[in-house]
Amino acid sequence: MKLITAVIKPFKLDDVREALADIGVQGITVTEVKGFGRQKGHTELYRGAEYVVDFLPKIKLEIAIATAMVDSTVEAITKAAATGKIGDGKIFISSLDEVIRIRTGETGEDAI
Repeated sequence: MKLITAVIKPFKLDDVREALADIGVQGITVTEVKGFGRQKGHTELYRGAEYVVDFLPKIKLEIAIATAMVDSTVEAITKAAATGKIGDGKIFISSLDEVIRIRTGETGEDAI
């Protein structure tokens, strides 16, 4: 089992959600986050004053999936979230030792 964590641009959330639903991903956790990578933020003008926005709004997706679905899930996220511009985001893949469904007590891939 794997945990895929993806950080994407906020306006790409619906596209990514639809792409994941199309390949059969059943559960996803979405969090609004702020951060920066190589972008290092940007400068904006507000009422004639210039200020620096250090942390840009992003969406963090967390998806627990069976190992067999990793490649198709990463491909779906990559295609749906890509704009070709800086700040498209990142995907992190980590191993899950165990998953337990609280309601039924199911464990492992049955709990996903």
